[in-house]
Amino acid sequence: MKLIDIGCNLTHESFDKDLPEVIAQAQAQGVVQMVVTGASEAGSIKACQLAEQWPDVLTATAGVHPHLASDFSRDTASVLADLHRHERVVAVGECGLDYFRDFSPRPAQRRAFEQQLELAVDCGKPVFLHQREAHQDFIAILREFRPHLSQGVVHCFTDSRQAMLDYLEMDLHIGITGWICDERRGHHLKEFVHEIPAERLMIETDAPYLKPRNLRPKVRTHRNEPQWLPWIAGTVAACRNVSPAVLAEQTTATAKAFFGLPA
Repeated sequence: MKLIDIGCNLTHESFDKDLPEVIAQAQAQGVVQMVVTGASEAGSIKACQLAEQWPDVLTATAGVHPHLASDFSRDTASVLADLHRHERVVAVGECGLDYFRDFSPRPAQRRAFEQQLELAVDCGKPVFLHQREAHQDFIAILREFRPHLSQGVVHCFTDSRQAMLDYLEMDLHIGITGWICDERRGHHLKEFVHEIPAERLMIETDAPYLKPRNLRPKVRTHRNEPQWLPWIAGTVAACRNVSPAVLAEQTTATAKAFFGLPA
């Protein structure tokens, strides 16, 4: 099977000492390409640098996570615009709204989100979206910009069936993580993930976060890694009543088309 991890935070400090091994282990498990998430100005620069260092396996996004929206400035917008001129940067984001802890004030989150959607309109690249407990404001802003955007994926989707249907109605993609492998929090996703059309479904680890709880044999580390994407794929495949091989073929084709990756 060949899989694509559409969202992994390989710029995280936990990967500083062994990133080459992490990438090699993922490739050994069939994860042939990984999209490195840019979630801050500095992180986006580093994500682009990693994609340059491993051009055969890594690409990057460039954006500012809503937690850091207070830091979004005119200079930040300029840096992101420069990064999106780079061929290894394939999507705008991670951007969106997160009202779960309000690490940045909500007005600042909305402004930063709108500015990054404007960037996506200008550069023509898809958007890599984040939403947590902010569905109504999130979708209201997206509706304004959607006619002018190329494509968008609501990454690390953990919300309700109705939220999923709202996003699909807007012709958005859905990214599923190891949250679906968590019997405590992700069980509801198993009930409706089969409703996502194959051409709208992608999978991701969000490493180093959200390590699948159904890993066997269990591993002691708390760090999630791209090498465990097959476990997520297997869980999603079972929920959709298809084989892991079919799920891999479908999600890989969808990811390649979405990010403009080589066939």
